[in-house]
Amino acid sequence: MDFEMPHLPNKLNRLNELKQRALTGGGEQRIHIQHERGKLTARERLTRLLDDGSFEEFGSFVLCRTNEVGLNEERHLGDAVVTGSGKIAGRRVFVFAQDFTVLGGSISEVVGLRVGQLLQLAMENLAPVIAIFDSGGARIQEGVMSLAGVGNLLCAHTLASGVVPQISIVAGPSAGGAAYGPAITDFTFMIQGISQMYITGPEAIKTATHTEISHQELGGALVHASQSGVAHFLMDTEDACFCEVRRLLSFLPQNWREKPPQHLSGDDPARTDVSLRTVIPEAPNLPYDMKKIISSIVDSGDFLEVHQYYASNILVGYARLDGQAVGIIAQQPAILAGAIDINASDKAARFIRCCDAFNIPLVSLVDAPGFLPGTAQEHSGIIRHGAKLIFAYAEATVPKISVIVRKAYGGAYIVMSSKHLRGDINLAWPGAEIAVMGASGAVSIISRRAITTATEPENERRKLIREYEEKFNNPYIAAARGYIDDVIDPAETRPKIIRALEMLKHKNQQNPLCKHSCIPL
Repeated sequence: MDFEMPHLPNKLNRLNELKQRALTGGGEQRIHIQHERGKLTARERLTRLLDDGSFEEFGSFVLCRTNEVGLNEERHLGDAVVTGSGKIAGRRVFVFAQDFTVLGGSISEVVGLRVGQLLQLAMENLAPVIAIFDSGGARIQEGVMSLAGVGNLLCAHTLASGVVPQISIVAGPSAGGAAYGPAITDFTFMIQGISQMYITGPEAIKTATHTEISHQELGGALVHASQSGVAHFLMDTEDACFCEVRRLLSFLPQNWREKPPQHLSGDDPARTDVSLRTVIPEAPNLPYDMKKIISSIVDSGDFLEVHQYYASNILVGYARLDGQAVGIIAQQPAILAGAIDINASDKAARFIRCCDAFNIPLVSLVDAPGFLPGTAQEHSGIIRHGAKLIFAYAEATVPKISVIVRKAYGGAYIVMSSKHLRGDINLAWPGAEIAVMGASGAVSIISRRAITTATEPENERRKLIREYEEKFNNPYIAAARGYIDDVIDPAETRPKIIRALEMLKHKNQQNPLCKHSCIPL
């Protein structure tokens, strides 16, 4: 790229020419190919994501520093990333979008430096970062210098974690070490048909293992949304993705020092719902849809579910209660009876820590029969993974409110924001069952001899189960001990939670001083 400047009268023309050249990225032909693949260009994406006319680009004159292996003919203004700042709903954000039209969006030394500078600006100005990934990974022609670029990018994302919200959009491939970029950020969006993430691609897998697999089967959007858990949101189109990113951002504060924005609510904070009195089946083992309870209590039934397709036995997501953003964690009895397994523990723990990092109160709706039993869970580390969930709740200093709607047995009772993990307000419905385990299992252990020596063992077992249920399977023993603050009419769940949130809005709790805690990863 020739930067030689002409005489003074033509300098402005030269500036405009260079700026126009920067806008074309890798050239019109490659833009056309990008469109043929059903993908937008980097700048088109930023235009659709941000408020009209708000984008201010910087670094557009940066050039690749390497001339070897044909790179002297591939020196494009801005290299393979577009960086800048703009606004979403009037709020400042910092953005970068990898440009696939320039050497497949590959990460060079200068790309890594530019992203690092952008993230540093975001931290200094305390504003969120939105990253759009569309890259084949490190630029092979640069060797170790491209690895330095990837390392700089990953380090910058790590240091910004918990300082400002970071949202990733994977809008193409994100391969090799660069795939860890989205994984480090707070939320990852993937788009059906065009998103791919993997450490080693199909060709490398075929060479190493003689296994043939397509890009989408290996690391497509559905795979990461439902199996690996890397993707938090699965979208059908890029435009739908940008709309959902804007919606997610509306629940988040600008940074760790602020609280999330308060919205005007047209939903009566004192509204009750008598249908909640009958939402739980009479038979204790019958399933129901926890989303019905969530929809009933939150403002206008609006619930932004996170990780919708992953570990569906637990629900997490954002909603508002009288205009205040809250993070909701709830068992889903329709899946695995709501039992907590390894994936559910990881999913909920990560969500809780993200809410706590950005001052978003936690509301837990509890129907937990326990941790999922079985050798597969035990051998795969349910103890270690379950400990993450315990750790996340205990460590969180934001307001924590829980409502036990049905079962809270054993360790699952403890972990779900109980008083023993510093829960602030703990409520229960009248039918709540709070015990070490279910009545049948408990009687089988503590009354085994009485049952086996009885004249009619089965009748004796049934009688003992009824006695256990009357004595333990209710919320009043826990309430008598002060572990439950109130037993409430299910119809009043919404106003009760809203009043608790209002009471706790000035909560100020600090954890013991240390360099950082050591969560069991």
